[in-house]
Amino acid sequence: MAKAKSIYSCTECGATSPKWQGQCPGCGEWNTLVESVAEKASGHRFESLAPVARLRNLSEIEARETERIPTGIAEFDRALGGGLVPGGVVLIGGDPGIGKSTLLLQALSVLSSACKVLYVSGEESGEQVALRARRLGLDTRALQLMAEINLERILATLQGEAPQVAVIDSIQTLWSDQLSSAPGSVAQVRECAAQLTRLAKQSGITIVLVGHVTKDGALAGPRVLEHIVDTVLYFEGDTHSSFRLVRAVKNRFGAVNELGVFAMTDKGLKGVNNPSALFLSQHGQDVAGSCVMVTQEGTRPLLVEIQALVDAAHGNPRRLTVGLDAQRLAMLLAVLHRHAGIVCFDQDVFVNAVGGVRIGEPAADLAVLLSIMSSLKNKPLPSKLIVFGEVGLAGEVRPAPRGQERLKEAAKLGFTRALIPEANRPKQAIAGMEVIAVRRVEEAVARIREIE
Repeated sequence: MAKAKSIYSCTECGATSPKWQGQCPGCGEWNTLVESVAEKASGHRFESLAPVARLRNLSEIEARETERIPTGIAEFDRALGGGLVPGGVVLIGGDPGIGKSTLLLQALSVLSSACKVLYVSGEESGEQVALRARRLGLDTRALQLMAEINLERILATLQGEAPQVAVIDSIQTLWSDQLSSAPGSVAQVRECAAQLTRLAKQSGITIVLVGHVTKDGALAGPRVLEHIVDTVLYFEGDTHSSFRLVRAVKNRFGAVNELGVFAMTDKGLKGVNNPSALFLSQHGQDVAGSCVMVTQEGTRPLLVEIQALVDAAHGNPRRLTVGLDAQRLAMLLAVLHRHAGIVCFDQDVFVNAVGGVRIGEPAADLAVLLSIMSSLKNKPLPSKLIVFGEVGLAGEVRPAPRGQERLKEAAKLGFTRALIPEANRPKQAIAGMEVIAVRRVEEAVARIREIE
């Protein structure tokens, strides 16, 4: 009997190699090649999604707005860009136990009263799903369930039942008869996702795929999985905390970086109407090292408290960040020294974004610098002050996008002072808000000392 031929596939990009090597030849990542059985071609498994069409000018094609399907959960709809799109494929990933299955079961329970839905469970039995639904108090009389991991049977059921929305939990558990590799392998995940996406585009069924994540927090399986689907959502947050964030990192039908905020309760995930309250500490009095900034998550401005602790170093000074870019902190400390004369080279510097939120935009630079200065001098910043602005290496304070929306959100929550870049100065005064516009870091430090 002929020995089965082995092939090595990259878990990041899906590239293959006939032999193992430390670095993937496709994407350059290290130690991502895993051994699997080489698949034999079995004819043409894919057909054209539409008949061959003639060439047309783009201006001749009529674009119509697709009516979305609201899930009944406002924060989930926000992350999706307004709701589910017929024929769209959504991939949602997150750590085990963070609430992916719970959120989707809640959404299907609401949707089942308005349209036909199907929940395909590959990880749990029907009894386990029913117990969770009963524990959450959901109405599941019209919710259809299928406990199956064979792709061909699932495709046949979807074609026969023709639901409007179907959830596959999870894509890593499915396997196809066309391939001999085990469920969860690169080939199986890529094949199953491609077949389900093809069916969604042909039939107009909205399919939601649940994906596992690696220890680094990225979706498990080849990176091409994210390119196949229309929308990619990530669950963020600590499983020990009651708050969860659902962030859109890719969306062909809406804005990316939209954020949905949830609180985990005994009745499932509940949307949070005022998420800024989660990221602001309730201090009895003003404390040193605390600065409130306004960050922009998609179309939503959020108020987040930045906390800094500067302490004398015993040995090599440490720089540690939680929720912020550690490399950017080192750059900001150099700017603070060079342009404002504030020295931290002999100090440990720790910076934290309260509430477990991750801030990737550079508009947090000015708030980080002022919180470090406040902690170093052990003097609280003025109360009811919000700050935002990017800082350049030359010491200039650059504008942040959507400055007007940020200021209005801060004023709505009772803040009375704003230290912002000069380019973000509003053309019309905002009621109850004193705006302090600066051009350079040293000017920002001087203005803070004036109003302390």
